[in-house]
Amino acid sequence: MNRKRFQGIVSLSFALILILGATWQARAQDRQMPYPSMAPLEQYLMDRDAEITMARSAAPEAISRDADVLVLGPHGYETAVKGKNGFVCVVDRNWTGQFEGEGADKFWNPRMRGPICFNPPAAHSILPITIKRTELVLAGQSKAQIFESMKTFVKQGLPPLEPGAMSYMMSKDQYLTDGSPHNWIAHLMFYTPLMDGPVWGADLSKSPVMLNPQFHGNPEPIDVFMIPAGWWSDGTPDPVKPD
Repeated sequence: MNRKRFQGIVSLSFALILILGATWQARAQDRQMPYPSMAPLEQYLMDRDAEITMARSAAPEAISRDADVLVLGPHGYETAVKGKNGFVCVVDRNWTGQFEGEGADKFWNPRMRGPICFNPPAAHSILPITIKRTELVLAGQSKAQIFESMKTFVKQGLPPLEPGAMSYMMSKDQYLTDGSPHNWIAHLMFYTPLMDGPVWGADLSKSPVMLNPQFHGNPEPIDVFMIPAGWWSDGTPDPVKPD
């Protein structure tokens, strides 16, 4: 075998190694990031009537039947039902979750559906986060761009957190994880300024209070404390304890 032919074989072999290595790395990254970017918008949309029903299922009927109901359309959230008690029920998509940490790799998960009913203080001061993030998503911004835009929104457009802000997430139809079960637990959420979890006794042994990392100053200056409800919005028991 002459020298030039040998060098050619070596070069080709090296190139193949680089290609195979890059392919393996890309596949490994795909496994780590199952939702690396936004899926087609249609995958996040729902039938309008089905979305109204799901949104209302977040809270007991005594609350949700008189609440405003928003649904996601091609141009953002729009009012589908006008209520009279000041509550607002919507179905969150996963881009309302955390930007970093556990679960952040599901930011673009098109399966996620989070029915939630905000009480009036939360409708005034927490719902705008959902509205703004969705606006940025539909404007075609990347996750990193949305994060930077939300930092600006916090400084310039986010309303002050109102005392007593809370929400209901008691729907049997919620889809919060790709694991099993999909619906986690029925729970209530309480919104506070940033504070240490131990102030609420959160995440301590046998405490029912959990700190949700949804906002946690990253970038919204809000903490979310969750408490299991013990039953679903239809009144049936939910005795399952969170992990």
